[in-house]
Amino acid sequence: MPIRGSHAFEESEAQWGMVEEVEEINGTGVTEFILLGFQIRQNFRILLFCFLLVIFSGTIYGNLLIITLVSTTKKLHTPMYVFISQLSLSDILVITNIVPILLQILLNNGGSIAFIHCITQLYFLCALEVFECFLLAVMSYDRYVAICNPLRYSTIMTTAHCVKLSITSWVSGFSIGFIFILKMSKINVCGPNIIDHLFCDTLPLLELSCSDTFIVHLEIYVIGIPILIIPTIVIILSYTFIASVVLKIKSRVSRQKAFSTCSSHLTVVSMFYWTIFGVYVFPTKGRTLTMSKILSLLYTVFTPFINPIIYTLRNQDIRKAILQHAAW
Repeated sequence: MPIRGSHAFEESEAQWGMVEEVEEINGTGVTEFILLGFQIRQNFRILLFCFLLVIFSGTIYGNLLIITLVSTTKKLHTPMYVFISQLSLSDILVITNIVPILLQILLNNGGSIAFIHCITQLYFLCALEVFECFLLAVMSYDRYVAICNPLRYSTIMTTAHCVKLSITSWVSGFSIGFIFILKMSKINVCGPNIIDHLFCDTLPLLELSCSDTFIVHLEIYVIGIPILIIPTIVIILSYTFIASVVLKIKSRVSRQKAFSTCSSHLTVVSMFYWTIFGVYVFPTKGRTLTMSKILSLLYTVFTPFINPIIYTLRNQDIRKAILQHAAW
């Protein structure tokens, strides 16, 4: 997705006064957007650039490490770790979709991005976030079966069943993302083409539209609410049953062991949903643009970075696999 630097912003600003009336009369839509990013001093931008570059590199390395360990360690060939590797793959795709362009914007203090590239970025972001919603629900179900029905676990969570659940999550994510992006790609932006954000996201794009966005907003509610609510219900029910079973265990050691198998996933789920709800569900009234940008960074950049740390530090099997490979 090519993006140009601050000269494009200055050029667009200078030309806007000449073309404003023409665009309003003939309804011609813009063909590119100006992403402002963080409008801060150069020293702070350089520091933020270096910080995000380290985060980006660490995220790629950490998630690739988990995928490699799960692929090469026989002990990790279980449904739980297969799902974790799927989450790692999704995190890699999310951060590579967002951060490279964001780094260019920071270096150039803004930059332009073509409409088609903007829509493509938004599509992959939406598809991957929907996929993670479904996958986290599947992972909760897996923990529910393992703890509440341990004797039937191997017969329920078979390899074929796990593959079906993974494929269903991927297909659902990219299919729903495609349905949503069809409407977004048809919005008519005939006014200012400046997006005061870090990347192409739904709400900043809709704010620029000069056409009626009622159908798009309706689609967001019709599609988005079930996507958030249904997996959330599955996760809450799964952990409610898990808690009721674990609390009945008399042995303190067994109780701690059962909770420890869920703690990493529950931490990841909490971070993911709190940031998603913070950006798209909780009221935005009174929220500054800077705060919106920071919240967006949390779920697109920092969550993919923290996920592998949580799974490596709090998971004994993965730690052992790392030590085993290091010994080789």
